[in-house]
Amino acid sequence: MTRYLLLFLSTVLFLFSCAEKQNVPFQSGLEHYPVLKKVLEDSSKYQVQILYTQIDRNEHANPLMTVFKFNLDDERYFYPASTVKLPVVLLALEWLEEQNLEGLDAETIMLTDSARPSQFSALVDSSSQSGHPSIGHYIKKILLVSDNDAFNRLYELLGQDYINRKLSEKGLNHTVINHRLSMPMSPEENRHFNPIRFVDKSGNVILQIPARSTETVFSNTNQPKIGKAYYSGDSLIPEPLDFTFKNKFSISDFDGVLKRIVFPQAFLGDERFEISEEHRNFVLKYMSMLPRESDFPSYPQEEYTDSYSKFFKFGTDKNPIPAQFRIFNKTGWAYGHLIDGSYFVDFENGVEFFVTAVIYTNENEILNDDTYETEEIGLPFFAELGEYLYQRELKRKKQIPADLSGFRFEY
Repeated sequence: MTRYLLLFLSTVLFLFSCAEKQNVPFQSGLEHYPVLKKVLEDSSKYQVQILYTQIDRNEHANPLMTVFKFNLDDERYFYPASTVKLPVVLLALEWLEEQNLEGLDAETIMLTDSARPSQFSALVDSSSQSGHPSIGHYIKKILLVSDNDAFNRLYELLGQDYINRKLSEKGLNHTVINHRLSMPMSPEENRHFNPIRFVDKSGNVILQIPARSTETVFSNTNQPKIGKAYYSGDSLIPEPLDFTFKNKFSISDFDGVLKRIVFPQAFLGDERFEISEEHRNFVLKYMSMLPRESDFPSYPQEEYTDSYSKFFKFGTDKNPIPAQFRIFNKTGWAYGHLIDGSYFVDFENGVEFFVTAVIYTNENEILNDDTYETEEIGLPFFAELGEYLYQRELKRKKQIPADLSGFRFEY
């Protein structure tokens, strides 16, 4: 009994080892980071929010996290773009394990049919080694290059009810996922989901899921609006764009999803994503893999540079990222918003930290005009913030060195 009591107490102490959030320590040296300094000094204009987490280790190698915040406000809306793909990836694997069906796994052929004029089928995938789509292959495409169609297929598999219920149960209460990406569908059409079949290599049906819909309306109840005007096709609409029926994913929730997959032991059981260690390692591997390291799917390096979806520290650099670094992350980029949430690792120097941030770069306040200050402000902000925090971590003394061997994967 005593042994179990001690185990329970040590677990409780570990779960509450994350220190109270403090202001981000931007105290000195900003003169070397001109864009970062500019953004921090005009944070309301750029609507910047930052969460930075220092990690120390105890004698059992468990992470002890100290969280710093800058301008954090979970009620302030920003468009999360592709960052919503990460929780859907994890929920797709959780759903898969819940089915507990013989022959149904991440590599099982997944055939998506259509039941409405707005829907599209997906019966082949030339980028996979087998030529067939599957949950696992969709996940690879999402994590490697943020493929929109791959996300849409997992969204259609799970449906809004499952996605939003599961995220709420895990304590992610500032998140709404209610639409496909890069598909001009009405909110009503986005509440309908395609029929799907999982089949074996001989074409025998393992699981058949009919067309479904939801009666629940998942929306942003505060009806957020952004900008002063927007383009709809070739027409300029002289009013803010309404994001009531757009996805929402706060910085705190995004940061929480990252930590749940990197350090699941830091969360209570019902807050975790219930996936196997094999699936967790699969996700971590492809979160950190560079496009050039993948064979199926494969991506041309001249188009998909190492920094294609790695904004922190390397966002403005077209050169290969040195092998000592691995960044386990997900980015988003739309409507003038740039977002990145990362677990940043330097194996050579034993550096590890989390950083999640959003910035809004839209000087003229017109949406959909493709005139955003991404190259001038957005990407340099992430590169400088990543470098600033990395240099800070290099100088920070740790009593117990981090054992990062569990985050080394064969690529």
